[in-house]
Amino acid sequence: MVDKQFCMSSYLMYRYVYDSEKAFSEKKSCRQVDLNFNRLPVKDKDALYKALKYYVDEACLDGKAALALSGGIDSAILARLVPEGTKAYTFRCVVPGVKVIDESESAKRWADMNNLNHEIIDITWEDIVLAADKCMYHKGSPIHSIEAQIYIAATKAVGEGKTKFILGENADIIYGGMNGLLAKDWLYHEFVDRYTYVMPYRVLRNPVMPLEPYKEYEIDGHIDGHDFINKYFRQEALGTYTNACETAGIKFIGPYSLTYLDAPIDYARIRSGDTKYVIRELFRYLYPGVELPAKIPMPRPVNEWFADWKGPVRAEFVPYCTDDMTGDQKWMIWCLERYLNMIEETSYE
Repeated sequence: MVDKQFCMSSYLMYRYVYDSEKAFSEKKSCRQVDLNFNRLPVKDKDALYKALKYYVDEACLDGKAALALSGGIDSAILARLVPEGTKAYTFRCVVPGVKVIDESESAKRWADMNNLNHEIIDITWEDIVLAADKCMYHKGSPIHSIEAQIYIAATKAVGEGKTKFILGENADIIYGGMNGLLAKDWLYHEFVDRYTYVMPYRVLRNPVMPLEPYKEYEIDGHIDGHDFINKYFRQEALGTYTNACETAGIKFIGPYSLTYLDAPIDYARIRSGDTKYVIRELFRYLYPGVELPAKIPMPRPVNEWFADWKGPVRAEFVPYCTDDMTGDQKWMIWCLERYLNMIEETSYE
């Protein structure tokens, strides 16, 4: 069913259209991943090691798998498990005249320690725009700002004969790495305010407030952050990685996403600073004596890219709505407007 107002608001709030029955236009449905797949239970680092090794070994059997390698511990663990000589790609966004966050040196460390064939892929804004259009066309909706980067790297892998792309996605969601969202026992309204990326009424002239995902997890006026993100954030994230890889013509392999924590999440450990404690324990086992790297989200210089952007001009948007927004939020508005323009083009079929 076409419901543009719902789809715009859902994307702004959750970064994807969570209702598979709704679409922006009659020309294309919104692609969404199905979460009903088998996952291996994990109680401790030993079980996690066995599960990850099983999936990595399976993916690497034919020698046609590549690894996305960041500077973080999730990637470092996967780097330890893939065969020596495996091709590993690290994304590096380039903004002329500006020094931006760069994980390439940290990633090179893991590549060198595990004898991987490491390559850095430099990505410009012009690359991002072209990739974003292709990913949006395939997905049938606007996208996450990292989706274009993944697509660019995945395309590079396809060009080198790879058929599978191994990424560390879902580790934070499943194993307690989203410490901000797990920082307290949330009241319903607090969690809605904390999780929502952009409130539709700030941006749209005719907003709706699709609150069903929050209502699903409301118990006695509270929302358990870990339970919520393991459905809605997990689906959004898997949709991002799956779509980018599918658009490039390669299979997404997410070893962490194929597991689940088979024990209550230990909020006390997380809130004391021991986030992703099972993964940290496995890292220390695989890299004895090596200091844990600082956690850095996938670098994307959205603040620099949108520093001079004046905001959307379409009639659906409130003028000047992006004036006090972060770069990540501006990306979402830019992406939404660009997608609305796209679906009105006669070539969009």
